[in-house]
Amino acid sequence: MDTITLLREQLKQAHELLENTMADVTAEQAQWLPPGVATPLGASYAHAVMAEDMIVNGMLRGAAPLLAGEWAGRAGLSEPSPRFFGPEWAGYAAWTRRVQVDLAALRAYAQAVYAQSDAYLAGLQPADLDRELPLPGMEHATLAWALSMMVIAHANNLCGEIACLKGLQGAKGYPF
Repeated sequence: MDTITLLREQLKQAHELLENTMADVTAEQAQWLPPGVATPLGASYAHAVMAEDMIVNGMLRGAAPLLAGEWAGRAGLSEPSPRFFGPEWAGYAAWTRRVQVDLAALRAYAQAVYAQSDAYLAGLQPADLDRELPLPGMEHATLAWALSMMVIAHANNLCGEIACLKGLQGAKGYPF
């Protein structure tokens, strides 16, 4: 199996695990405010999808993220997220505790993001994976690293948070 096929398969599996973990989440569970400073489940799911959109479409493809284009205002979020990079990020924690999510709309946006990500990976050539990216504070970060750590691992990490938040509410976390 070549590296691009492996990355595509890993991303597909990360998407499937995230979506299967989210499949039985209710609106009440999504909006539940956990104690302390933990991010509510719905905001964690939104973050997983938005981050992939911003990274793959915005940073790697150099195009407008779907959320800034055809999905603007219809991704299931009561208000836009603060920008992931820049001074606006300081308001992210407060946003997570007030944003309301429409799970059906957010799931539809997620499917569009997943399709864009897979199409991007499918169009890569093996040599593309060695391309270095200008990431602040990261020397020699390659496209392969970004896909592996910033997209795939990030989705899996957030899925774990979501499973934990479901468990704290008395629901089954992971679907298996």
